Amino acid sequence: MTTEIGEYIVGAYLQLIKDCDVVDYNVRPPERGLKGLNEFDVLGFNFKENIVYLCEVKTHITGLHYKHCEKIKSKYNSQREYARKYLNTFDEHIYMFWSPVVPEGRLTKELRNIRGLELKINDIYTNCINQLAQVAKSRNIDIGNPFFRSLQIIQHLRGSKEF
Repeated sequence: MTTEIGEYIVGAYLQLIKDCDVVDYNVRPPERGLKGLNEFDVLGFNFKENIVYLCEVKTHITGLHYKHCEKIKSKYNSQREYARKYLNTFDEHIYMFWSPVVPEGRLTKELRNIRGLELKINDIYTNCINQLAQVAKSRNIDIGNPFFRSLQIIQHLRGSKEF
């Protein structure tokens, strides 16, 4: 499966802001049958602090079109099971849900009630992008992440910026 730009955004954040040593995309668990079809959008490994980040990413710019958060809860539960089975050597497991536009209402209330799931939605998502933009201003080395490279180019433009 190809990596989508939203996943690269999360990967850049994990690498540059959360200091992850390794970031992997579209990870499939080593299971047979239907469980093996699950995929984890982004995993980040910070070996210095012994933390693993497990991230679900939905980059819907017209809003997250879910009526309930059952699908997100299901993915979160799959991530927790995967972490218990295969990532138990890490001291800390951090679970994140990333989406730039989630309308405020019942869905966001349900999402906020999922214990242990860190939400990177709406203004928090924007703040994460702004953190990356600040890092991009001071960096000129290509880290192999197309989203971050685009931010670097934008931050280093000369002349008038109108966007």
